[in-house]
Amino acid sequence: MPPCPSVASVNPAQVGIEATAPFKSGIGVPPHIGADLAAHNISAWFGSNKVLERVSLDMPARTVTALIGPSGCGKSTFLRILNRMHESTASAKLAGEVFLNGADIYSPEMRITETRRRIGMVFQKPNPFPAMSIGENVTAGLKLTGTKVGRSAKEELIERCLRRGGLWDEVKDRLHAPGASLSGGQQQRLCIARSLAVDPDILLMDEPCSALDPTSTRRVEQTIAEISDEVTVVIVTHNMQQAARVSQQCAFFLAAQGTPGQIVEAGPTHDIFQNPRDPRTSDYVNGRFG
Repeated sequence: MPPCPSVASVNPAQVGIEATAPFKSGIGVPPHIGADLAAHNISAWFGSNKVLERVSLDMPARTVTALIGPSGCGKSTFLRILNRMHESTASAKLAGEVFLNGADIYSPEMRITETRRRIGMVFQKPNPFPAMSIGENVTAGLKLTGTKVGRSAKEELIERCLRRGGLWDEVKDRLHAPGASLSGGQQQRLCIARSLAVDPDILLMDEPCSALDPTSTRRVEQTIAEISDEVTVVIVTHNMQQAARVSQQCAFFLAAQGTPGQIVEAGPTHDIFQNPRDPRTSDYVNGRFG
C-alpha cells in the first residue's frame, strides 16, 4: 500500500485504552491456537528520515520470534507497525502490508481497535495502572470498554489470566493490593496478564526484561514459554542468551551508517546462532560488534 498520511500523536495511555474491545463469548478463554502474522515489504519514516527499508518477515502461529540487532536498527519501530501503533506518532509514515491470518490489518475494513485487541503489546517498562488493584489491573479492559460481566466470571478471568501470566501463586491472597506495590518483575507479569485478558492472537513484547533482575527475567521467560502454546509471540531483545532460550526463530536487523534498517537474515534460532549464512550475523551473535 502507499505511504499512509501523517497522523496526530495521541497520549500513550489512550493507546492502551483503544487497544481493548468488547470480549467474545467465553471471556478470557482463548478459542484460537495462535495466529499467523506476516509483514511484506515494510518501509517506515519519521518525517523525511527513513528508518526501515522493505522488511518482510513471516511469524508463524504458536512460535516465539525474536527480533535482534544493535540499537537504532528499527526493531521497535517494526514491532509498533505490527499493531498499528506506529501511525500514532506525529510525522510517522509507512508503506507495505501486515497480514493477520491472511487479512491486511491496514485495510479500510479493519478497525484499529479490533487490530490492537487481537495484537497486544507489552512494553519495556512495566506500566500497571497505579490507582488500580492487582485484580482491577487484569480486568482494566472490561472497565475501559464498558463490558459487563458477572462477578464470578470476572473472578475466574482474574485467576485464569494471572495463572497464564505466572503470577497467581504470588498474589492470590492480595488481589486488592495496588498493582504498583508489586516488584518490577511482578509488575511486568501483571502487564502480561492484563494483555492476555483481552484474548489476543498475538503478543508483541518490546524488551520486556531489560529492566529486570535475573530471577524476574527467568520467570518472565517461563511465562513466554507457557503462553506460546496459545499465543504467537514476537519479542525484541538485546540479550542474545535470552533470544536463544525463548525463541524458535530469529530475525537479525541491521542499519549501516546513514541507511534504513533491514533484515540481514532470518530463520530458525538454532541456525541463526550456530550456522548463520551471513558473516555479519555471526559477528553480531558472537559479540564481535553491537
